[in-house]
Amino acid sequence: MQIPEEYGGLGLSNTMYARLGEITSLDGSIAVTLAAHQAIGLKGILIAGTEEQKAKYLPRLASGEHIAAFCLTEPGSGSDAASIQTRATLSEDGKHFLLNGSKVWISNGGLASIFTVFARTEVVDKDGQVKDKITAFIVERDFGGVTHGKPEDKLGIRGSNTCEVHFENTKVPIENVIGEVGGGFKVAMNILNSGRFSMGSASAGMIKKLIELTSEYACTRKQFNKKLSQFGLIQEKFCLMAVKAYVMESMAYLTAGMMDRPGFPDCSVEAAMVKVFSSEGAWACVSEALQILGGLGYMKDYPYERYLRDTRILLIFEGTNEILRMYIALTGMQHAGKILTDKIKAIKKGNVGVALGEFLTRLQDSLGRKVDLGLAGDHGVVHPSLQENAKKLEENVYYFGTTVRGLLSRFGKTIVEEQLVLKRVADVVINLYAMTAAISRASRSISIGLRNHDHEVLLTNIFCTEAYFKNNYAMAQLEKYADENLDDSIKKAAKQILEKRAYICSHPLDRTF
Repeated sequence: MQIPEEYGGLGLSNTMYARLGEITSLDGSIAVTLAAHQAIGLKGILIAGTEEQKAKYLPRLASGEHIAAFCLTEPGSGSDAASIQTRATLSEDGKHFLLNGSKVWISNGGLASIFTVFARTEVVDKDGQVKDKITAFIVERDFGGVTHGKPEDKLGIRGSNTCEVHFENTKVPIENVIGEVGGGFKVAMNILNSGRFSMGSASAGMIKKLIELTSEYACTRKQFNKKLSQFGLIQEKFCLMAVKAYVMESMAYLTAGMMDRPGFPDCSVEAAMVKVFSSEGAWACVSEALQILGGLGYMKDYPYERYLRDTRILLIFEGTNEILRMYIALTGMQHAGKILTDKIKAIKKGNVGVALGEFLTRLQDSLGRKVDLGLAGDHGVVHPSLQENAKKLEENVYYFGTTVRGLLSRFGKTIVEEQLVLKRVADVVINLYAMTAAISRASRSISIGLRNHDHEVLLTNIFCTEAYFKNNYAMAQLEKYADENLDDSIKKAAKQILEKRAYICSHPLDRTF
């Protein structure tokens, strides 16, 4: 779909690819098969391949004559991609690499004829030292020595092919290296980062279909002489599904639009935020949809339990949500850390102006600052009907900046080890991006007069109000000595459990006499 027309593809933009993702997502197995081929399997050739590699491989990958697979994960390396053990050894004549190793959980592994494979290679650095670095390769099944195991028996996406792939003395020509020798880790991260955004539109497409199916049931099923749709707790579930779908859709298309700008902008953090929000939102919505249907939703005669099983993988693959939260928080804090370091250096050099500015900022914050970042007001860019949401976003953004500065001052470089802190930081950032996307979209809709724009404003109001209070609570937890923060207790309890590798409380029927 995204392969350029010159190589036989459709040449779709990221925005159009996201739009198609809404349709293919109605069947999880088809969606995964297509994504494994296009979003990651051949993406390395597309974004880092030479013109010769593109001309050789892309036409048949575009036509479907060849299927692609992405081979990174190994038995001993899941989220820690840098620890892979598959090795590629350069031949004495320097014309090819010998590839040996095994990859696990490879989508399309049993169908593919072209593999993007990551392996360790010896690289001589500038100092003349030999180091192990990861290199990316285009491997054809026809090279020989490529075998695959039986299809995995999975919880969900059972119609997709997932299996182990083994390489034994597979001869890979040196011209099949993607990018530079030793530059494979960057290639792998760029491939994964570029594909995550589409999970937002795909999840939204699935949820919109679920709303149609479950609303039909809720509006016809009667209990206690009332339709299910008349009960408040059922109405709450439909509202939740609509809000989640609207926000993840807004985030996905905002991110896709940014990625389509000239110059290949780095939107990896935004794409990661879309993935985390959408995967967790989809899981929550499918669970609520099944709850509306009751026992019927639990039966295999109906499609709902399959949606539940298929959705669970979204929180795991293309980067677990735990790893992505660390990435979101730490990548964002790198920039804040540099600014703070520059200010500290200026103060140490005797720059009184910087020191006074910091003091006045903290004083104003303690007294209650009126925040105005230009979104709301007479000259603001947001439609008047969304002014309150814009003010909430501005306030959250400003005080989040203050919170991050406080965390960097308190923890310094050791912040990388504070995962519970980083989780809250990431959650706030994700909410801020989601608020931005929803407000921007709703403001556009009402400004140009799209149908049902008042419904969009309503959904945005609901989400932004909830996110605002969640952000405030998370930032309160991040304050030093906060009563709301239970991190130490959580760590202590977990340590006691893991030391015994068991639930260690006495049974309620135990006695000491």
